Amino acid sequence: MQTGSVTTPFGRRPVTLALVRRQMALADIKQGKTADKWKVFRDVSAAMDVLGIQSNSLAVLDALLSFYPDNELRQDAKLIVFPSNAQLALRAHGMAGATLRRHIATLVEAGLIVRKDSANGKRYARKDGAGEIESAFGFDLSPLLARSEELAVTAQQVMADRATFRKTKESLTICRRDVRKLISAAIDEGADGDWQAIEGMYIALVGRIPRVPTLSDVATILEEMQMLQEEVINRLDILGNSENMSTNGAHGEQHIQNSKSEFLNELEPSSEKEQGAKLGNKRPPMSETIKAFPLGMVLKACPAIADYGPGGAIGSWRELMSAAVVVRSMLGVSASAYQDACEIMGPENAAAAIACILERANFINSPGGYLRALTRRTERGEFSLGPMIVALLKANGLTAFKAG
Repeated sequence: MQTGSVTTPFGRRPVTLALVRRQMALADIKQGKTADKWKVFRDVSAAMDVLGIQSNSLAVLDALLSFYPDNELRQDAKLIVFPSNAQLALRAHGMAGATLRRHIATLVEAGLIVRKDSANGKRYARKDGAGEIESAFGFDLSPLLARSEELAVTAQQVMADRATFRKTKESLTICRRDVRKLISAAIDEGADGDWQAIEGMYIALVGRIPRVPTLSDVATILEEMQMLQEEVINRLDILGNSENMSTNGAHGEQHIQNSKSEFLNELEPSSEKEQGAKLGNKRPPMSETIKAFPLGMVLKACPAIADYGPGGAIGSWRELMSAAVVVRSMLGVSASAYQDACEIMGPENAAAAIACILERANFINSPGGYLRALTRRTERGEFSLGPMIVALLKANGLTAFKAG
């Protein structure tokens, strides 16, 4: 096999010391070494990103291997193929000449083939008197045989990394889902704690995921997401233990709580007994101090809720509150969150708040958490529906009007 000499490329193509070293290394191929050419090709295909080649480069290498008659690359055989550019382009799926030359250069640079150029740059073989090939000029496939073990190990590592990446990404997806739903449940059900801050940490963590992440990126985010998940679960566990202690301590007072429990049990989705669905005879003291806005103003600011009224229209506060019960269930707002809003804001204002949330639903990630936040701010005297309604009126091209 012609592996002991170093040749330089024909014409203006330069030679590099790396190319010289690769050619010299071919002389060290172990005596009697063999390799299946298509097995080596599959390894190269798997390791293409590591080798710095593209799919078109693989197409050219595939075409070159097809010109070698045997399936087995052998150390004692002449591993030079000498197709013309026209023949090579045809087997490379009709690749354009300029593209073909560029990818041949890529294969040479990657150390997968070596040029064996003749004096005039032509590719051909010279035969002896017995008809055997005495010398050939073209592309030497010896590097594939010399690097067969290296390429196999690289391919196995690449496939292992891909499997690890897939599993890690899957674990991150599941962890993200769990954390998101746990936080939403805590916010919607009014669990004690600064869940808005926890949600902010979650959003910031998700925002750090690159558009095209690497295994290192995904592994780092997964580790931090699992830590956040553990923190959320610990907080919920502490709250659960605290509630159990409170329940045990109040066991002797159940006769006092029965009337309250019966009232809360009525607050099921779409139930006509839900406080927002009808005006009660009594209202908590705080709600009496909060002024309800004119119905006409609310409907002009929030026209979308009219679709949920009887016959697709709303003509009274009672109809607005009935529609709000339907909408709050549709938005995923829990009955307890809506009940709290009714008690703090008053049924009319709670229904108006639901109408406002429906109008801006595309911009609100957690309607239940948003309503609870408004309720808490109202309880502290930090929130009024007025600015929100006025803003929606302006967004609809209208101006606020005063009640007569």
